[in-house]
Amino acid sequence: MTRPVHGFVLGKFMPPHAGHMYLCDFAAGLCDQLTILVCSLDREPIPGKLRHEWMSALYPDARVLHYDRDVPQEPSESPEFWDIWRELVRSVHPEPIHRVFASEDYGLRLAKELGAEFWPADIARVCRPVSGTQIRQKPIAHWSMIAPTARPWFTRTIVMHGPESTGKSVLGQELAQALGGAYAPEFGRAWCELYGTDCSAQDLRNIAAGQTAAIEAARRTAEGFVISDTDGLLTEVWSQMMLGGSVFDPPPDPDGDLYLLTDIDQPFVDDGTRVYGDPADRQRFFELSVEALERRGVDYVRLSGSWEQRRVTALDAIAQRFAQLTRDA
Repeated sequence: MTRPVHGFVLGKFMPPHAGHMYLCDFAAGLCDQLTILVCSLDREPIPGKLRHEWMSALYPDARVLHYDRDVPQEPSESPEFWDIWRELVRSVHPEPIHRVFASEDYGLRLAKELGAEFWPADIARVCRPVSGTQIRQKPIAHWSMIAPTARPWFTRTIVMHGPESTGKSVLGQELAQALGGAYAPEFGRAWCELYGTDCSAQDLRNIAAGQTAAIEAARRTAEGFVISDTDGLLTEVWSQMMLGGSVFDPPPDPDGDLYLLTDIDQPFVDDGTRVYGDPADRQRFFELSVEALERRGVDYVRLSGSWEQRRVTALDAIAQRFAQLTRDA
């Protein structure tokens, strides 16, 4: 009987990208059991636990392991470098390793230390020419190369926040188009069109949950940005307006990396589902919206003036904060 071939891939996967996937797919085609070892250090910019989860999701048929102890990263850091790494690998993979796969020259020495064959995989990096460093520096420029499981890590959520009839929906869609991102529509509007605007406490909790789910769904396929028409913070403001206090215990967590607060300096337009057109109510709604942002300490920008002024202010704020994700930065 032919022995099963055990293959081994080692990497940081920070983040996993198309080059890593080529390497692992190449290896999987040349062994019966593939082990992928994700190595991480606490000081690295992407948590090792997440990288392990991403690789496990990408390769459910492989054995994906995680090693997070602080060990030398280069032979120049320790005269015992190869002894350390040989024993490290053996500690997590006690079975014999028959083939080591790598797209870097270190694979030859590692294979020798483990008594295995070295199988190079695109050492010249011509099949998927990208690196983790390039992605971390400018993720939007290499978006298609980022592994699907890792893309939400680089995605930023912009939340439209403020009273009704202040242009949130229209501006949110315009920003999503301008940024090449995804738009998460207002779940509360769809809910109220079905069940009416006389919301109960449970209605409001459902609306907050639905909006968060909409944001998370959009993040899975977005390219860089999700623009969301409200989130749980504004739903809590609605509960204060409608029911006299918060119906949330605990309070909703912020879903946004940046909030765009739309001012009430434009006329109110009644579209049939809007509730608070009275100037005093509108002012109170705006003050509660500001209070919600400041109480939670989130990053926000106030948008005032004409519709075009709001659009320009919003795009400038996004470009300043998220230059790595804006396509023309």
